[in-house]
Amino acid sequence: MDSISKIIEYIDKNFSEKRRVHTYGVRDTAIKLAEKYGCDKEKAEIAALLHDMYRGVAVSVLNYHVKHLGLDKRYIDNPNLSHGKIAAEMIKKDFNIDDEDIINAVSFHTTGRSHMSLLEKIIYIADAVEPGRDYPGVKELREILEKDLDMACLASIDKTINYVLSEGNFLDKDTIDAKKYFEKIIKQKEKTNDE
Repeated sequence: MDSISKIIEYIDKNFSEKRRVHTYGVRDTAIKLAEKYGCDKEKAEIAALLHDMYRGVAVSVLNYHVKHLGLDKRYIDNPNLSHGKIAAEMIKKDFNIDDEDIINAVSFHTTGRSHMSLLEKIIYIADAVEPGRDYPGVKELREILEKDLDMACLASIDKTINYVLSEGNFLDKDTIDAKKYFEKIIKQKEKTNDE
């Protein structure tokens, strides 16, 4: 049985219906984006299927993993940020994933980061715009994504920052770094287009 079949079998046995539908939506979106932007489709599928392996897990279990995996203490009692970091570590053991690009795509799918790879960008934005997502501004995000991957990632990061701050929650440094990174890339693109 290949790794994708094993992952799907795990998802079908262990995920709630809602999480399963979301995960398959992210997978389908990631494959389309991989085709559009020239990324390895199999890696995109694997990363998309694995991105939420620890989403919806009890906070006490997540905290246990944070401590035993030696992750930063800022992930204690923070399931939004910890689930991707834990999944990135656990997929190495549970599914024999050793591709650093897939591991990073899973690890940073919630926060983004500076110098994201093409695969990381695709998983980040696929998670935000998959067909089941319905929130203010998602339609506009999908429209931006049709034209420019980097601009869509920046628009999504801006939405995340505004939401996190409005809720009074902790804003991860990786997200701030990602915003600066995408602003720089887009500025460079605009400069090139003006020349």
